[in-house]
Amino acid sequence: MKVFIHRLSFLIALLFVISLPASAANVSVKAAMDSASIVMGKVASLKVEVSRVQGAPGVFPQFRECPPDGYVSFLGDSVEMSRPRLVDSIVKNGREVLSYEIPVQSFDSGYYRLPEILYVSGGDTARSAVLSLKVNPVAGLTAEDSIAPFSPVLAPEGFSVLDWVPDWLADWWWVILLAAIAVLAFIWAFRRVREKGTLIPPKPLPSPYTQALKRLDSLKERKLWEKGMEKEYFTDLTDILRVYLFRRFEINAMEMTSRQIMETLSERPEAKEKRSYMRNILNMADFVKFAKVRPLPADNVAAWEDARRFVEETKPSPEEEQAIIERETALLGGVSDQKKSSHPALSISRKKSQPRKKKLKKGKQ
Repeated sequence: MKVFIHRLSFLIALLFVISLPASAANVSVKAAMDSASIVMGKVASLKVEVSRVQGAPGVFPQFRECPPDGYVSFLGDSVEMSRPRLVDSIVKNGREVLSYEIPVQSFDSGYYRLPEILYVSGGDTARSAVLSLKVNPVAGLTAEDSIAPFSPVLAPEGFSVLDWVPDWLADWWWVILLAAIAVLAFIWAFRRVREKGTLIPPKPLPSPYTQALKRLDSLKERKLWEKGMEKEYFTDLTDILRVYLFRRFEINAMEMTSRQIMETLSERPEAKEKRSYMRNILNMADFVKFAKVRPLPADNVAAWEDARRFVEETKPSPEEEQAIIERETALLGGVSDQKKSSHPALSISRKKSQPRKKKLKKGKQ
């Protein structure tokens, strides 16, 4: 009797030891389908529940190479499963229970035994039960079903005239617009150059008073008389005054002799009393240029001062000055470059006079 009791106790202890690892397994997997029958092409959901030690890592090795938005094929590409998606996680009695959903899809009708779902955590591997799935074909037309005739072609709703515009024109309208603008700009520029002689409006000339004083100051700084260039000095001095007379009083002094200039000034009330300045300058200039007289330094300075007094004392009023500028701007803006060159204010030479070279006489050999 005692032997029987010892053997029974040993057997119970052995069974307890054998059953202990199974009851204390580190990980377990359960799987279930939300529907055991689906239509071909539809998506079913495979519910997977994983129980593991809290905090222990784990993976589904069958989906390790699956991209986030991809799928894994099973049963010869008849069944496709996407990556498991975690939907819930709870902790119960020191264990962590994870709930996953695996989308399942098939495009071949028939009965399939789905593969076991493996889960590896640490050194333990758990397997789910084998599930069955029925995939039904898509219902189609039978021999008794009649095929409906084609419907007539209908006009689109909301028809617009723009529907007749070609697609290439709608896509490249901005290129056509730029080309049209470029053509119009070229035509405008061509006509303006043809009519006005220039594309950019001419810059207004300075007032005759300002221009004359500026050129007189420049002439004084060159000091031509100190270099023995009295003829060049009086030529430039009289040219400055001739341009001033043309712009200020509209006297074509560039084409007149000294006598004609004095006669014309005697007929102008605003310049009649200032003729003495011009007379002194023109007389001295004629002596120097034609009689080859060498004036004294004081005569050169006096001629320059008389020229400046004449300009200062015949200075136009602001209204007259504005009228002169507007008249000349309109005149120069409506003529060609060739005609502009004839305007005294633009054509007068501004080159510095060069010293005269003495001719060397060749001696007899």
